[in-house]
Amino acid sequence: MTRTPLLIDTDPGVDDALAILMAHQHADVAALTVAAGNVGLGHTVRNARTLVELIGATTPVFAGCPSPLVRAPDEDAAFVHGADGFGDVGFPEPAHPAQAEHAALALIRLTTERPGELTLVALGPLTNLALAVRLDPSLPARVKRLVVMGGAVTGHGNTGKVPAEFNIGFDPEAAHVVFEAFPMFDLVDWEATVRHAFPDDVYEGWVASGDARATFFEKIFGTARRFNAEHERTGFIAADALAMAVALDPDMVVRAETRHVAIELDGRLTRGATVVDWHRRLGGQANARIVLEVDQDRFAALIAGALGAA
Repeated sequence: MTRTPLLIDTDPGVDDALAILMAHQHADVAALTVAAGNVGLGHTVRNARTLVELIGATTPVFAGCPSPLVRAPDEDAAFVHGADGFGDVGFPEPAHPAQAEHAALALIRLTTERPGELTLVALGPLTNLALAVRLDPSLPARVKRLVVMGGAVTGHGNTGKVPAEFNIGFDPEAAHVVFEAFPMFDLVDWEATVRHAFPDDVYEGWVASGDARATFFEKIFGTARRFNAEHERTGFIAADALAMAVALDPDMVVRAETRHVAIELDGRLTRGATVVDWHRRLGGQANARIVLEVDQDRFAALIAGALGAA
């Protein structure tokens, strides 16, 4: 597989961590731009630095937006990922530094330096990318491909608002800006990740046969694994990892639908919902390739490689 040049916008987070490990195993990572989301910005930036140091990389880390564009978030995901986003294991302060440049400015600069080259993988709330697009509306034209982990395309969300998925629900205005700005992007939604969960014994096999990366991931995954078990989420669900797999291996997608997708901003019960015009009734231009099914064996191979279990 050709090593794809990636630019990753993220809010690490346990599942972000697996995706970032996958990216460094199978691609060339230009940078990590980091926003608040799963937990606060101080934690997400530190977690990104911890990951880069763990794998002995030199990937630059850029701190970005500490809050959504407009409204304070209704919730974070500390109850899933731990208060520090990494399972409250208590890792030491990493030596790998964060850069002084703001993440939104880094997104503009890096896409300007490498126009048409970088695949942008958005694993968290879209705050940094929305800000970058508002500062430089020409940015989407310089991105080779955008892959977004977000949304719940038939309303089975994972937040306090039933139809909403966390990344979109955390900053709906940012998602609206990005979805309007990019003429086409790949959308890997929450429901697809649930359909592509792995049996527990498959995950346990990766951990047993993997290297230090697998040991690290098993440590940080404990809090999320307990939460999933208590809330009837069966198997190993790897949301951001699925989006990363689609970014790394586009041909693994075996079923997708191209539709117009918009974000509900005002609904009392539906704010943050991804609204898909499934039957093309509203006249909007299709802007998203919605990933519905991937080759599970190819997905598994990418995870196994990232954990040293291949």
